[in-house]
Amino acid sequence: MASTDIPTLGGGLPVLGCLPELGRDRLGLLERAYREGGELVRVPVPGRTLFVGTSPEVAADVLKREAASFVKFYGLARFSRPVLGDGLITAEGARHRRQRKLVAPALGRKEIGTYVDAMARHADALRERLAARAGAGPVDIHAEMTRLTLAIATETMFGSSAEEHARAAGAAIHAATGYIAHEVGALVHLPLSWPLPRHVRMRRAVATLDRIVADLIAERRRGENAAGDDLLGRLLAARDEDDGRAMSDEDVRDEVMTLFVAGHETTANALSWSLYLLARHPDVAERLAAEARAALDGRAPTLADLPALPYALQVFKEAMRLYPPAYMVGREATADVTVAGHAIPKGATILLSIWGLHHREDFFPVPERFDPDRFAPDREAQIPKGAYLPFADGPRVCVGNHFALIEGQVVLAHLAQHLRLDGRPGFPVPPEPRVTLRPGRKIELTVATRG
Repeated sequence: MASTDIPTLGGGLPVLGCLPELGRDRLGLLERAYREGGELVRVPVPGRTLFVGTSPEVAADVLKREAASFVKFYGLARFSRPVLGDGLITAEGARHRRQRKLVAPALGRKEIGTYVDAMARHADALRERLAARAGAGPVDIHAEMTRLTLAIATETMFGSSAEEHARAAGAAIHAATGYIAHEVGALVHLPLSWPLPRHVRMRRAVATLDRIVADLIAERRRGENAAGDDLLGRLLAARDEDDGRAMSDEDVRDEVMTLFVAGHETTANALSWSLYLLARHPDVAERLAAEARAALDGRAPTLADLPALPYALQVFKEAMRLYPPAYMVGREATADVTVAGHAIPKGATILLSIWGLHHREDFFPVPERFDPDRFAPDREAQIPKGAYLPFADGPRVCVGNHFALIEGQVVLAHLAQHLRLDGRPGFPVPPEPRVTLRPGRKIELTVATRG
């Protein structure tokens, strides 16, 4: 199947093509691909047929209409599997469909409502921690958001068993995600069995996480700490509607790891970028603070308060447009397939540029401007379908999307009504595209309390 009608991106090196640029300046390459090649462009790299797509039409074909002709990008699945096992991120085909049917009900909007109190409680603890730092020098906001989302993920996942495991799990997740990020971006891959320091850290991290999750599952199986309103309880109680079977302990372990590892890091990144943008745009921060004070009058949000906090959600959505945690999505074709009218051969890889989509001027005028009103109801309805994909789309759309949106809304509203965060003059922080879009250096903000 030929793909000769698709333009090829220029500017590469002999033999290596654009591979060095893909590793060194990934976001720049994604932008250049659309600017110079359009909605679908071939990127020359050795040993692989690689395309970058930057249009709703390409995204819809790859993620939805022709989803059965694609599997997840091999590299991410391969290097995530030691941590995530065969969970939703790495599973394919019938297993993925079955597991998603079992997991999704535990993360429905109604079920997530039961977790809002935990989100608000941890947000309030963070508010106290930051208020104590008022006037005492800059705070590493990304570190604080990582600590916050880990605490929320731990409690909502494990309920009353959370606190004793949080510290060990946090250190292990940090080591594991560091390994995945390194391997996905590396040109040379050495076996995990080799005794390199990062490999040793990775193996220890997986062993720690396995032990924690196995102990908690065993407790629940014995009827100890048997609360069923946390995620672990709901996963253990889930039954296949076709055959009535429950998940095995190994299945539950893999889904717990997937939700725990992937969920807390992406939301930490999204919240970090949100607070960074609010610090750079005090007018937006003041409007958010006014909304939160009017709705909450100083108290922490509840589920019933969320409809009165629309601007908080708009801020979070706009931050994820400018800095999408999942900035690209990779798929590999398992058969010859047509994408947006173009022939894609079996074995080819398509990188969907979420970053590029979110920065297209025809969809988002003045795309570099931080404008939460883009997501006011009337304007959000005008965004072309498929132009905004912070959670991807189709049968593999992020199963935790509702959880993330509610968590962002709760945390931003509660912090905004009590605290003012400011950055030092000239403190732009570059994004670092690893497995997710992380801050390229510390986001250091100073804290002041609101009267």
